[in-house]
Amino acid sequence: MLTFQKATTPEQIAVVAGLAHTIWNEHFISIIDQGQIDYMLEKFQSAEAMTKQLADGYEYYLFMENGRPVGYFGVQPQADGTLYLSKLYLLKDQRGKGYARQAFEEIKTIANRHNLKQIWLTVNIHNTDTIAVYKRFGMRLLRTQVADIGNGYVMDDEVYGYDL
Repeated sequence: MLTFQKATTPEQIAVVAGLAHTIWNEHFISIIDQGQIDYMLEKFQSAEAMTKQLADGYEYYLFMENGRPVGYFGVQPQADGTLYLSKLYLLKDQRGKGYARQAFEEIKTIANRHNLKQIWLTVNIHNTDTIAVYKRFGMRLLRTQVADIGNGYVMDDEVYGYDL
């Protein structure tokens, strides 16, 4: 059985950071190089970075399968009345079980609880399998963007939205 557990303690955030390290290294190596993976993990997905994000209004949730963490997502309500879906990741052996769809339903519930009008996210333009999943959820392409994230790296993304 899959449940979602809000990650608020340092121990839970450490679990999220551990999942991030595993998932990013198994998934993104076919999309971006190892140097960029390492840089982005440290800058955005380390326990220290996520603790700072919590102070900025982010909420992290663990996917718990029978009490075992198998993925996570992170959201941040925005001042413009939208919900930024910053992260949604599952361990490789947990994909294809419908867990991302269950998480998206939970994310819609969170957005509704905050009285928000839209969920939006960014996804690497080469992450085609993930883009296909978001399209199946009913998300639509809003725009493309290239963002300089420092250290000579950029994020070359598509931005998708889902109107509530």
